[in-house]
Amino acid sequence: MSRAVTSVLLAGLAVACAVSAVILGWRFAGQAAQRPLGGQETATLTATGASYLSPTRLAEVTGASIEVTDTITPVANADYPALAIWDVRTSTRDTTSSQQLAPVSRTVVFDRRTAELVNCCGGNINGDAFIPQGGIAGWAFPVGTGRQTYDVFDTVLDKQEPVRYSGTEMIDGILAYQFTEDISGAKAGFSPYSSKDPELYSMHRVYSVDPQTGMLLNIAEDEDLYLANPATGSVVTHLFRADLRATPATVAGLARQDARIRNAIELGVNARRGLFGIACVLTLGATVLLVGRPKAGARATRLPRRPRSSGSPGGQ
Repeated sequence: MSRAVTSVLLAGLAVACAVSAVILGWRFAGQAAQRPLGGQETATLTATGASYLSPTRLAEVTGASIEVTDTITPVANADYPALAIWDVRTSTRDTTSSQQLAPVSRTVVFDRRTAELVNCCGGNINGDAFIPQGGIAGWAFPVGTGRQTYDVFDTVLDKQEPVRYSGTEMIDGILAYQFTEDISGAKAGFSPYSSKDPELYSMHRVYSVDPQTGMLLNIAEDEDLYLANPATGSVVTHLFRADLRATPATVAGLARQDARIRNAIELGVNARRGLFGIACVLTLGATVLLVGRPKAGARATRLPRRPRSSGSPGGQ
């Protein structure tokens, strides 16, 4: 009876360990998809030899040094835990002349796991909540990013644009997938600076993404927003032209943020392996006890001995 009880207990513990491993996997997978930010985060891109239209002098400035800083603040969201809400404020400054250019604000709401944008919960661009945002967030890609084409929302054109897988690179020891967005001379409406010259927009943007977590590790933007002659298409003036690159400090900060998520995933994987190993050992022990235990009621028996004959063979 004690062997039976022990085997049942071992089997129960094996099941408990296996279930705990599954639950732990769900928990750490959920943590990995949280896109945790260490409070307010900043990302800075810089460019030299840039051009822009000065809002004070209404004249084109050339050869400028530009600094673009994105300040990202997570917004508390207890009602929809599957959604992340990030408030992104963009400040652009000519560091040569300390000229501040027009700021941009955006609130992005996206699914934590798929990074798909959702139109709810205060999402807006420069305070306009009626601009529908679609595609993926861009600052975040899907957990388990694939080598494929994604659509990322472009705030200049106010629509989704394809970003295509274009290769790999190593960033702080992390294998990153590169995705490239190419836009050339797209119509972007009209600027307040001219009612006759249309605004055209070109962009070559490269995202570097950790495919495991979907977190952004680096970004580069070659942007040209300009007024064009409607008859010839030639450039009248550059509203903003710059080849922007993330600073080393920004890349290092993005890598550290990504490392926190990768560590959580690795911890979960190791814990699950340990629990499943324990479950296998307990299951094996229970099986040995059950198979090795004698069946109930079984007794050792001896075959009856054959009686010896009293006479000789063939005798009366």
